[in-house]
Amino acid sequence: MTEVRDFHPREENQRLAYRKIDGEGPTVVWLGGFHSDMTGTKAQVLADQALATGGSYVRFDYFGHGESSGAFRDGTISRWRADSLAVIDDLTEGPLVLVGSSMGGWLACLAAIARPERVKALVLIAPAPDFTDKLMAPELSDEARAAIARDGFWIRPSEYDDGGYAITRDLLEDGARWSILPGPVPIDVPVRVLQGGADADVPWTHALELANALKSDDVVFSLIKDGDHRLSRPQDLERLVAAVAEARVLATPVDDDPVARRLARAARARSAGQAPAAAWAAADLGDEEE
Repeated sequence: MTEVRDFHPREENQRLAYRKIDGEGPTVVWLGGFHSDMTGTKAQVLADQALATGGSYVRFDYFGHGESSGAFRDGTISRWRADSLAVIDDLTEGPLVLVGSSMGGWLACLAAIARPERVKALVLIAPAPDFTDKLMAPELSDEARAAIARDGFWIRPSEYDDGGYAITRDLLEDGARWSILPGPVPIDVPVRVLQGGADADVPWTHALELANALKSDDVVFSLIKDGDHRLSRPQDLERLVAAVAEARVLATPVDDDPVARRLARAARARSAGQAPAAAWAAADLGDEEE
């Protein structure tokens, strides 16, 4: 198996950079964070895992991010949502597991709402729904607000980018159109949330609000008490790989596959808090006992 690199054409002569692995089972789609790209540690670890296990995987850069065309300052939640749906619609088939990090967690939720027939499970890492309105705007200084009112943008300093990046009036105003909190959020598939307790960008209480707002009852919220926003330490990456592996099992059609059916039962039992031995015992129950 290999990972293919290519570009997906979009309107106005724009194009999205993507990398794709064709494999078996539900396709895992990576949705990155704000001002991030698809070459980050977490996205790469999932690519390595897909190559090692024969799974299907797609990662991509939104408009104005990474290797894709466009200027970052011209991006909005509407545009990045449309990019996500274009990748889902044009580059994947069958059931999907969406893995969203930070802003990507918001976009994963929006995509799941828009494509309920395709999205069968979510893994969210420090999800930041409504961040433009609920996390970013309240933190803007008077100077930043004045610059946005006067110029339409403000350059936010960043430890990851020496030149900083633009926060625009269009981004803030457009983000409000896609608010999903306080809910209820009409997503009724298994969801696994990984959240750092020491996250300085997305408070754990914000991610928990999303978990509580989801319609689904199959939601597991994992608080890594000493974890930061990036959750890229070896132990964090192990948790991510395990969560995605479980999500892929839960997203796998099980009607005609007794092995997949047993794995799915075990995954559901584990998510309900049963010990491993009890989970496998539950997996052996017949349909009438389930």
